[in-house]
Amino acid sequence: MKTFLEFTQKIMRGETPSPPISHLLGFVIKAIEPGHAIFEMEIDERHHNPMGTLHGGIYCDLADAAMGYAYAATLGEGESFTTVELKIHFLRAVRQTTLTAEATVVKAGSTLGYVECDVKDQSGQLVARAASTCMKLRQNHHPAE
Repeated sequence: MKTFLEFTQKIMRGETPSPPISHLLGFVIKAIEPGHAIFEMEIDERHHNPMGTLHGGIYCDLADAAMGYAYAATLGEGESFTTVELKIHFLRAVRQTTLTAEATVVKAGSTLGYVECDVKDQSGQLVARAASTCMKLRQNHHPAE
């Protein structure tokens, strides 16, 4: 049995495929350690809403992925989690750029965890800030191979 952190490190080394959502949306894990994750995503017109800017759900997906990986990297063997709350503040419209989502676990308790994420554009400007509450699941969970 492996921890989620070990599983993610295999993804980053190219030893196992990324989850399907990563391919669908195009985000990439750039760094991971217990309680911290960085993701990147190239934004173009495929990700736009009818107003010609980034669809809000894409900000959410990117932040949720980074926060989920940061939290999951704190889990032990056989543990999993689910997100029980997700909140995001949209601070700046985006059209075409590279977004970086940096997530940090603020608190990892015995059952609940609280994670925050800043999403920045390629110039370093903050475009969104997100937070999530995660609930640890104690079950016989094995990361996908």
